[in-house]
Amino acid sequence: MERSFSTCFPNQTAVASPAGGTTVLFDLSVRGHHPSYLRHLIEYAGRENSDRSIAVVVSPVFVKEHPDVVELANRTAGTRVVPISEAEFAALPSRKSKWGRLRRYFDEWELLRRTAQRLDAAHCTIMYFDTYLLPLALGASLPCPFSGIYFRPTFHYCQFSGDRPSRKEQLQRWREKLVLKRVLRNPNLHRMLCLDRFSVEAVDRLSPTPKAVPLPDPLDFHPVSEARVSQIRQELGIEPQRRIALLFGALNERKGVLQAIASLRQLPPELCQQLCLLLVGESRIVDGIEAEIAEVLRDRPVQIRRQYEFVPEADVPGYFQLCDLVLAPYQRHVGMSGILIWAAAAGKPVLSSDYGLMGELVRRYHLGIRVDSTNPDAIARGLTQWLLDKNNVSCIESRLDAFALENVAEEFARVIFEAVDEPLSRV
Repeated sequence: MERSFSTCFPNQTAVASPAGGTTVLFDLSVRGHHPSYLRHLIEYAGRENSDRSIAVVVSPVFVKEHPDVVELANRTAGTRVVPISEAEFAALPSRKSKWGRLRRYFDEWELLRRTAQRLDAAHCTIMYFDTYLLPLALGASLPCPFSGIYFRPTFHYCQFSGDRPSRKEQLQRWREKLVLKRVLRNPNLHRMLCLDRFSVEAVDRLSPTPKAVPLPDPLDFHPVSEARVSQIRQELGIEPQRRIALLFGALNERKGVLQAIASLRQLPPELCQQLCLLLVGESRIVDGIEAEIAEVLRDRPVQIRRQYEFVPEADVPGYFQLCDLVLAPYQRHVGMSGILIWAAAAGKPVLSSDYGLMGELVRRYHLGIRVDSTNPDAIARGLTQWLLDKNNVSCIESRLDAFALENVAEEFARVIFEAVDEPLSRV
C-alpha cells in the first residue's frame, strides 16, 4: 500500500539516549569520500583508547569493495562493522528516477531507525545528512540523539562575492531554508556538522538553539619521494619542457572535464607547446572525452595524458606533487571539494570555478585563479594567465598551508566525536 509522506513517521517523539549504548556511524554510500571518512573515524577511535562502543553501519556492497576499512574496524577495540542485510539493501528503491531517489531517502531513514533500536544506540552520526532533510522536515526522528554531516547548503551563497543566482537557484534556496527550519526544531537533532564553514552562522539563525558546528574536510597527506614523482612523470611519458595541469578525480560532466579540454582550442600554439593536460581518474564518459581530445589534437600541439583508473589514496599525493597547476573547473558545484585541500597540501595553485563555496575559498585563501568554468573561453584565459606568468597568480604559500592545516583528518574526527559526547540541548 502506498504511504503518504506526511504520515510516514507516526508517533516519533524525542527519547532520551540510553546510558552505555552504542555510537552508530551510518553510511550506505560506497564511493567518493565515504570510505576515507569512515577510516579516519575508526583510526581516531583506536588512538582515543576510550571505552566507546562504535557500530559502523554500511551496505553489503561496502563490505565487498572496501575490505581494508572492514579489517581496520575489526582490529580496533570497541569498533565493529554492521552491514545491513542483502534483503534490506535489495528492497531499497532504485536511484535511477527522481521518485525512486525520494522514496529511498524515506526508506533508508526507516532502516536507520530500526537499526538504532536494535543496536541500543546512544547516538547516531549520519555521514551524509543532506538526503534525509525532507524526511526529517516531515516528522522523521530517531529514538536517540543524532548528528549529521551537512554537505551542500546553498541558501547562504548570497553572502559570497559575485553571487548571481538563477531563478531556479533562488527557488531552491528558499525551499532549503523552509526545510531546514523544520529540521532544526527536531528535539533529538544534536549537531549539524557543516563542511561549509561559512554556513554555520546562517544555519544557527534558523535554529531555536545553536546546533551548527564547522567540520573540516579531512585530508591525510603523506608526500611521496622525489624519485617516485619522477617515476610517475616517466611512466606517463610527459615531455620535460611541459608544465602540467592536473584534473584529478571522477572525470565526469559535473567536474568540467569537457570544458577544460575544449578550452585548449582557444590557446595559441606557442602556449600549447608548453602545456601537458593530465587527466587522472575513473570515468563513465571516456568516449566523449576522447572525442573532445581528438578535436583538440588536430591543430594544437598540446600534450594530453590520461589515466582512466582509480588511484589508491597512498599514491594520490604523487600526482599533486608532480603537477604545476590543479584544475577544478566544476560546473556550478554546491559544497566543498577535497581537490582544493589536496592542492593546498601539495603547495600548488588551482584554477577553479568561481561559483559558490569553492569560489569563495579560492578568493579568501588566495588559492589560485577563479573563472566562470562553464565557459571554455574563461578557462582558456585563466590558463593563459598562468602560462605567461606563473607569478601572476593569486596564490600565497602561507595561506595554502593554513588552509591545508585547517582540514587535517585528526581534527575532522575530533569534532565529530566531541559532538557525540556533548550533552544534548533541548529545543
